[in-house]
Amino acid sequence: MSRYWSPVVGTLSPYVPGEQPKLQDLVKLNTNEHPFGPSPKVLQALRAACDDSLKLYPDPGSERLRQAIAAYCQVQPEQVFVGNGSDEVLAHAFQALLKHDGPLLFPDITYSFYPVYCGLYQIAGQAVALTEDFCIDVQDYLPAAGRAAGGIIFPNPNAPTGRALALGDVERIVAANPDIPVVIDEAYVDFGAESAVGLVSRYDNLLVVQTLSKSRSLAGLRVGFAIGSRVLIEALERVKNSFNSYPIDRLAEAGAVAAIEDTAYFERTRQAVIATRETLAGQLQELGFQVLPSAANFLFARHPGHDGAALAAALRERSIIVRHFRQARIDQFLRITVGTETQCARLVEALQAILAD
Repeated sequence: MSRYWSPVVGTLSPYVPGEQPKLQDLVKLNTNEHPFGPSPKVLQALRAACDDSLKLYPDPGSERLRQAIAAYCQVQPEQVFVGNGSDEVLAHAFQALLKHDGPLLFPDITYSFYPVYCGLYQIAGQAVALTEDFCIDVQDYLPAAGRAAGGIIFPNPNAPTGRALALGDVERIVAANPDIPVVIDEAYVDFGAESAVGLVSRYDNLLVVQTLSKSRSLAGLRVGFAIGSRVLIEALERVKNSFNSYPIDRLAEAGAVAAIEDTAYFERTRQAVIATRETLAGQLQELGFQVLPSAANFLFARHPGHDGAALAAALRERSIIVRHFRQARIDQFLRITVGTETQCARLVEALQAILAD
């Protein structure tokens, strides 16, 4: 049946999302979902939005949500773009901003959707090696490095490593590349890194992308957004309105606004995740794991005496799911989502038994 495909389809290597298994008594630590549920105010807003108005199309401009995000981030609403999760926002950015003659630079170990989008939109991507300790080297993204780049994208914190660049280093990259777009993917920024949103007013080439899936506990609602100069936002809007004029439905907008506005719940739960992450990192180190410094809601760890795939399989036998990547340089690592204290305790107990065997 592939004879009916467009030519590009056969060349694609689609993104593989984290498994959503249906196991009994499961400890699910593989997809970086928030261990706590959304704010009670979000649930209240969703219930209130379930009325006769659902027969009507949503606001194509998502004005109420854009205003809430703008107020929270201290920017203007016209500097905000929203979409169905940050993946859709990133997809529009690839098509609207990152397809140029020069290659798109991104880390060799990073969010695996980037090369997928390069294939989908026929963009020449160029992977830039992380350092030996899995950090982004700022020098590799400066024009002096000899790369005539058409654009730059990287997560901060990076995924799956969890390592973050200081804001000053992010600014060095943005400032050194004024003639090309620089996209900073901040899906995990609220768990320990410093956002680059404050730089947007000074750099027209900077786009910052965030999501409500992680720190706002709304992975099931699919809302993401970008903040940038008006010229960048207009490019995203032109692509969006040539693709889907109504990306944010009425329920998603109601829940997202409530999540943005409930800053007390947001702060309390993100701090709880950070505290649990630090405790878990120490416990893994006591078991002999090498744990990378993390500014995200997950840990990236390996054990020098045990194979990563074997550890993941042994945990699965105990109904504990973590993420293992069969990729060069990181095939011995496990990416472990920070769960509740109870879930993390069960993980540590299981690892103690596995390592003892």
